[in-house]
Amino acid sequence: MKITNVSQVPLEQVELPGAAGCAYRVAVSRRDGAPTFAMRIFEVQPGGHTPLHQHSYEHEIYVLEGTGTIWRETQELPVKSGDVLFIPADEQHQFKNAANSTFKFMCLIPAQFQKC
Repeated sequence: MKITNVSQVPLEQVELPGAAGCAYRVAVSRRDGAPTFAMRIFEVQPGGHTPLHQHSYEHEIYVLEGTGTIWRETQELPVKSGDVLFIPADEQHQFKNAANSTFKFMCLIPAQFQKC
């Protein structure tokens, strides 16, 4: 069993082309013995965003704090604290911060796709 406070997990910048003001913490992964899922906590600063991208695996999102938008197909949709999202494999998406405070969300992905 692993018990830790998220503030103790190192914050890493998202280095992908097209990302701005976006960092994440790998809270749980294979390095912790989790064979199925990896849990990441993203922090997007005001004016920041993830890259517009897609990949071969699904992920589940829980918005922890703040407000933002998610790009889906041809439009941006609002998301806020308490919202839950399912993003299927190969669906193009992008998160943007829509406020003047940090936008935080938890993202679960299959463990084999998380680089430890």
